[in-house]
Amino acid sequence: MKRRRLHRSRRVAAYLWVAPVTLVGLVLALVALAGGGQARWVEGQLEVAGARRLRSFGRWPQVRHFGAITLGHVILGRDHATLARWRRHEQVHVRQYERWGVLFWPLYLAASGWCWLRGRDAYLDNPFEIEARQTDGA
Repeated sequence: MKRRRLHRSRRVAAYLWVAPVTLVGLVLALVALAGGGQARWVEGQLEVAGARRLRSFGRWPQVRHFGAITLGHVILGRDHATLARWRRHEQVHVRQYERWGVLFWPLYLAASGWCWLRGRDAYLDNPFEIEARQTDGA
């Protein structure tokens, strides 16, 4: 019983630590839902997909790698098939948010900047993305 309470307390703390970013994700989720998206609760995260605007992201040259994006405990994706394919990868980002909280954004951007300054790819060589790719097997 104590172990279960401790686990529940840690989960609540994780959600609170990430809450400011999740709030941003919830606002974007509402916009996506208003644009025809559909939401699902999957493994403790809200997944939203299918909105016209989300589907169009993959066609833009500057975001050609976009399939899904994680904002705290909200994952936005082009469609539910894409979310299913990238679920493990995006859940790694959820855990990173839980580890770093609101510091995740500046740390992620700093890591991308550092890669870019060293002549590396700001996305593919970002340590946060490398961790997610290693975990998801991609």
